Amino acid sequence: MSIKKKLPLIFTSLVLCILIANSTLHYIRSKEKLIEYNEREIELITQEVSYQVENSRNGAQYVEDIIARELRTASIAIRNALPAEHENVTNEQLSELAEELLISHITLLAQTEDDIIGVKSSDAHEINMSTKDWLFWYDAFLELLELTPVTVEEGLALPNYWAGPIEVAASNPDHTDKWGYFHDGTTDYIINPYYRDNQVLEYEKLFGPANIMERFTSKLEGVLELTVFNPDKFGKETKWMHNNGNSFIRIVDQPIWYGTYDFENQAIDAGLIQEAIETETSQKYTDEVNGKLVTKTLVPIDTGSQDPYVIGVVYDYSLIQKELEKELIQHLILAIPFMLLVLLTSFIFSRSITKPIGKIVVKVNEIAHGHFGESILLKRKDELGHLAQNVNALSNSLQTYVTDLEKSQELIQFQAYHDPLTGLLNRRYFQEELEKRLSEADKTGETVAILFIDVDRFKDVNDTLGHARGDQLIRLISERIKLSLTNGNSVLTRQGGDEFVILVSGLEEEKITALAKDLVSTISQPYLIEGNEVIVSASCGISLAPKHTNKMETLMIYADGAMYAAKKDGGNHVVVYNEEINKEKNEKLRIEKRLRKAIANEEIEVYYQPKIDAKSDQLRGVEALLRWTDEELGFVPPDKFISIAEETGLIHPLWKIAMKQACSQISIWNSQRNEPIRLAVNFSAKQFQDPCSLVNQVKDILAEHQLAPNLFEVEITESTLLFKTTETIKALKSLQEYGISVSIDDFGTGYSSLSYLKTLPINCLKIDRSFIQDITEDNRNAEIPLTIINLARSLHLDVVAEGVEENHQKEFLVQNQCNYMQGFFFSKPLSKDDFEKNWL
Repeated sequence: MSIKKKLPLIFTSLVLCILIANSTLHYIRSKEKLIEYNEREIELITQEVSYQVENSRNGAQYVEDIIARELRTASIAIRNALPAEHENVTNEQLSELAEELLISHITLLAQTEDDIIGVKSSDAHEINMSTKDWLFWYDAFLELLELTPVTVEEGLALPNYWAGPIEVAASNPDHTDKWGYFHDGTTDYIINPYYRDNQVLEYEKLFGPANIMERFTSKLEGVLELTVFNPDKFGKETKWMHNNGNSFIRIVDQPIWYGTYDFENQAIDAGLIQEAIETETSQKYTDEVNGKLVTKTLVPIDTGSQDPYVIGVVYDYSLIQKELEKELIQHLILAIPFMLLVLLTSFIFSRSITKPIGKIVVKVNEIAHGHFGESILLKRKDELGHLAQNVNALSNSLQTYVTDLEKSQELIQFQAYHDPLTGLLNRRYFQEELEKRLSEADKTGETVAILFIDVDRFKDVNDTLGHARGDQLIRLISERIKLSLTNGNSVLTRQGGDEFVILVSGLEEEKITALAKDLVSTISQPYLIEGNEVIVSASCGISLAPKHTNKMETLMIYADGAMYAAKKDGGNHVVVYNEEINKEKNEKLRIEKRLRKAIANEEIEVYYQPKIDAKSDQLRGVEALLRWTDEELGFVPPDKFISIAEETGLIHPLWKIAMKQACSQISIWNSQRNEPIRLAVNFSAKQFQDPCSLVNQVKDILAEHQLAPNLFEVEITESTLLFKTTETIKALKSLQEYGISVSIDDFGTGYSSLSYLKTLPINCLKIDRSFIQDITEDNRNAEIPLTIINLARSLHLDVVAEGVEENHQKEFLVQNQCNYMQGFFFSKPLSKDDFEKNWL
């Protein structure tokens, strides 16, 4: 058989084998990837659902206690509005009073010889209702009537008051109620106000997992059903409660807590749910349910806790099969033309090796003259065929080399003047264009403007979302600016990082300023990055030639200074350069210079502000604060020189001064006292750039000055936790394990997530002074401090109030069990000598 026939046959057979093997492997890998993707998707769904369930669980008790306190307030109002004997009360009075107090119903319970019954009520079901069989509820009623503190663990107990847990109503199982019971001895009955249904379960709609579960089943293709199972009750005999002629199932005994169970397969599901809880591993099976081939995954959650549960995910398995069949068909369709192409190419190739030798000579001459790319077609069956292939290969290689070289030159030329991330013109192009326009402006007299734009707090985006999403945000911002620049005389460039510089000529100053404001407004509109809404703002500085200067470098410096002035004003702002900006910049440099000298000469002083236990008026600790009075500058406010220290890196030696002076002084004072005082020192976010080194420095300084770790407290702001979050939390845990306390200073002014807050290694919350100073003499504007106090108590944290300046503020805090305070009401920060005179 000739080579002309052999080659097509061999190539076609080989390619066919490769295609079959590749299709088989692809089918197997596709199936594995689809199943793996399905498992990852289910894992993400169960994580989100379990997170929502946990939020619902954690928030339930908090909301329930709030409702209970509201019912106690209503009880006192009811007691003041009704006669002391239940015989003198009418059901109509109770209905009107319930409507006035915005509660569902009111029932009055009175004691008989052997029972406690409902004697009057705005709800007909409650009248003559017996409570003797109500277990712990009845025990609580007896203690209330005896005017003794209620010891029943279930529910909330306050003086003369007890509130039971949220339950299905025993007297009417069609309702879910939250009850309160109040008796202070002034009436012959127990006052029982309660909320019903929507009022009780409103928080479930707001915080429960139902919404997220419905979104998954409606929006995610393939997810047919989500169910949260109660493993203690599912598949077992239902535990019915019987009371007052009614039958109902308690909330905690429901076999399914959330979601639906339309794809019912209880015989298999019950066993796998128990196996999932026992083995603490997910269980999975594929079966036909409701006429549909589905995969059920049962994921155990909180198996080590008292209340574990199982999340069931029903997935449409037919989607996986359809996708595999689709890919198989696509491979077959693609293989047919590919095989035909291979066959045709084989025939052409077999003919090409039989061309006369003269074609090779011609081709070599063409190559010598720089003509590449065309192939030689020979029909010879000897060694000439091999020679022709080498010549063709040489020709193609040279053609590729020349093409690549031309592309490389074009790329180098492009990169020389463009930013690789955004494709915008770069700093080099800007400088050349600015020089050219300034030269032209000298002749024409037109205005040349530089708009220096910097994205505000862009570092926070990188730290929270990651650098990849930060780069994506930069690209979106550049596109938005580009679309907004309709003026033909404008040039947009990226200088690097989050800085953009725009060169504008031929416009009046007013129009330039208006253009800058429009750009800042445009940048501040929301961005959508991988499903996350990101909002940033920008600061813009403007410098003008010839108004401000004709020098290129100076014009750029002025625009940069104006931009920083805009940032100082809060960002999202446009500032045109003026002489005051230079003055402020020079003043800043002057302060930095004097501060370096003050640190070197140890001219920084440490002042001490007392922390008081207001309940006993005893000194419990001090907060170390830095004060600086310079011989040239006079007294420099701490917020001014500390901010400069953070910008310039001087915060580290400043912190060492505070640590060493304060630790040494506290050790001396404690050696003279029976009751030692604690020391608190503020830590800047900048100090957590090297967390390991910081922890070692703190330990060394405490050891050097013989100050026990339990007498030392680290104060950080909420923003510190956004900087290198993992490393910062690790450092704080190390300090805490060493015995040091950690406090969040100025709490309430940041944006800590409550779910995140409970996981942090902290011991104390310090209420920001702004919230304390808002409290009026009649205790108005006290909601935020009260909320923080309750939050700290629920998280088992200490709480300290800052900025206490009035007696009524102190009294309010003591009444609400916030005993630790500091502020001018007790003492301003004092020097060492003044502190010794006044407090020791």
